[in-house]
Amino acid sequence: MKPVKAQSSGPDTLSERFNQSFGLMALIWTVGLVGHFTPLGEWPALFIYLLGSLGLVLYRGKSKGEWQEMYLAGGDLRKSLLWGGVAGGILFLMDVFNTVMYYKNGGAPMVGMQFILVNMSLLYLFPLLVLAEEFLWRGIMFSAMIERGFNRHLTVFLTALFYVVNHFAVAPVGMKERALMAMMAFPIGIFGGYLVLRTRNVWGSVLVHMITMVSMILDVFLIPNLKF
Repeated sequence: MKPVKAQSSGPDTLSERFNQSFGLMALIWTVGLVGHFTPLGEWPALFIYLLGSLGLVLYRGKSKGEWQEMYLAGGDLRKSLLWGGVAGGILFLMDVFNTVMYYKNGGAPMVGMQFILVNMSLLYLFPLLVLAEEFLWRGIMFSAMIERGFNRHLTVFLTALFYVVNHFAVAPVGMKERALMAMMAFPIGIFGGYLVLRTRNVWGSVLVHMITMVSMILDVFLIPNLKF
C-alpha cells in the first residue's frame, strides 16, 4: 500500500514552518554556544530545545491544523511502526555491541550522563526529549524541506547532520560524551529520516528513537558493570 501523501500547505504557512524550524535551531545553537562560556552551561539551550520543539509543533498543529503536514498524522502509520521496530532493533544491537567493545578496550564510563540521569533525576524526562527531537528534526523541519522542494536524500542527510551537531550545542556533559552520543545520533537520524520519507509519518522514527534510548540507558548503567 502506498503511503498517503500529506496535504499541501499554502506558500505562506509553509514559509512560516520552514523559517520557524530553522529559526528555532539557530536560537538553540546560539544560546548553547554562549552558555558554554558562562556558568550557566548548556542548560538554557537544552530547555529551549525541549520546550521550543514541543511548543512550536503543538502551536502549529492546534492553531493551523498542520498535524498531517508535519507528519504527526496521516501517512502509513502501520508501516511506519513496523519498520520502526525493525530499525530500532538493529540499532539497539549495534549500540550494545559497540558499547561492549568500547569498554573492553578500556573506554571510560559516561559519568556525566550518569550524574544527570541519576543525581538530577532527569531520566524520567527522556520520553519528552525523544518527542521534542523527533518533532523538530523529522517532523516540522523535515516536512518543510520536502515541501520546499529540497532533494529528499539531501533532506534526510541534512536533518540527521543537524541532529548530530545539536548534541554539541545542548548536552551538558563533557565533549567526549557528547561525541559518543553524536555518533549514535547519526544512524538514528538516517534510519528515521528514510522511514519518514517512505511513510510520511513520524511515529516509526519516534519508536526507533525510544528503542535506542533504552540501549543508551544500558550503556550508562549496565554494561560498564559487566566483567570483561
